[in-house]
Parts: sequence; structure tokens; C-alpha cells
Amino acid sequence: MAESWAQFLMRYYLQLKPGRLPKGFSWLHPQQEPAVQQTMALFFDKYFNDTQPRLLMLGINPGRFGAGVTGVNFTAPKQLTHPCNIPHPFGSQTELSAEFIYDMIAAYGEPELFYNQVFIGSVCPLGFVKGGKNINYYDDKTLLAAVSPFIINSMQQLANCNIDRRRCVCIGGEKNYKHLNQWNEQHQWFDTIIPVPHPRFIMQYRRKEKHQFIDAYLHALIL
Repeated sequence: MAESWAQFLMRYYLQLKPGRLPKGFSWLHPQQEPAVQQTMALFFDKYFNDTQPRLLMLGINPGRFGAGVTGVNFTAPKQLTHPCNIPHPFGSQTELSAEFIYDMIAAYGEPELFYNQVFIGSVCPLGFVKGGKNINYYDDKTLLAAVSPFIINSMQQLANCNIDRRRCVCIGGEKNYKHLNQWNEQHQWFDTIIPVPHPRFIMQYRRKEKHQFIDAYLHALIL
């Protein structure tokens, strides 16, 4: 019997083996925590317990207040509670990127419909912290050099799952797209990559145009 997405995703996240980082950086690796593992299992069993092909959306890497807490990409505790109705022990905090993504999901239809067709991951499945702040994998040259093999290996595993290889939607239309596109040219994971602006940029600087950006996301998903 074919492995379901839920089975694959649990195996994928629980078998991550990050290496050493340059001095001053630390991994954000919530999947080591039993409460996070339980929450992920509930989420994946609810939305990914099938072998349906899915389109990939890929963010940069998890941050401290979304997936860094819940283990679910672009999903803070508030969104786990509503609209996902997943029980969890993480309180009720939210974060801007999760707010935008779930507004986009609501415009798409509902979580069940969206996640039946799309998986939101990250180019780097684990996040980074330096000085108590989130760091992106490309923000520091020594960090990028250290984590590139881990990123490529993780991307290869995702690409070997039952994905729609015709396109990938890249969340983060400048640097994240640049690096993902370079790696894709080498490894041929996707036929094309469609960049969209990052939700945090939208919510911080272009909030009045949020609905136009939601339309851009939906267009990228349903091309």
C-alpha cells in the first residue's frame, strides 16, 4: 500500500538531522518536542491522510512564532484552533504571516479543500535563531554555506513525494526565489517556479492591498 502524505510528512520531519551551525547561530527544531509531534500528527492525519498529488508552496524557513511553535508551516497556535480545530497546548498567539496565509486559504475555499491540493513547506524545513531573533538561511554567507547540503537533501526528499512537478509556488519573491531557482536548475525538481511576495512584507508594508496579493497567490495556485 502506498505511503500516505501524512505518513511521509511525519517521517520527513522526525528524521531531520541538522548539522552544526556557525558560531552564534542555533537551529529552531520544534519537531523534537513530544507536544509538537502530537500536534503535527493530528494536523497531518486530518488534512493529508491520502495519496493525492499536491502542489508545493515553499516558504523560506520557519520562524519562532508560527511553525517554530506548532511544527506546522505558516500556522500559529491561533490558526490551529480556528479554523483548523486541532487541539494543542500552545496558547492563542498568532503571527502576521499565518494571518495572511489563512485569509488566503479562506479565499481559496476552506482548509480541507486547500490542503487536499496544496502542501506548504519551506525551502529549509528548520529555522534559525541568532541573538534571540529569526534568521533566514540566506542572511549570512557562512550560514548559507553550512546549511546548503541539508537544504538540498531535504528538498530532494520532498521532490520524491507525490508532488505536482509542473510548478512550485515560492513564498518570498526575491532572495528565496533566487536560491530555490538556482538549486532547481541543478536538480530539476520543478518545471517552473512561480514567486509570490512574502506574507510578512505584505502585512507590514502593503496591508491595504492585501486582497490584491491574495488574488496573486490564488492565481499562482490555479494557473
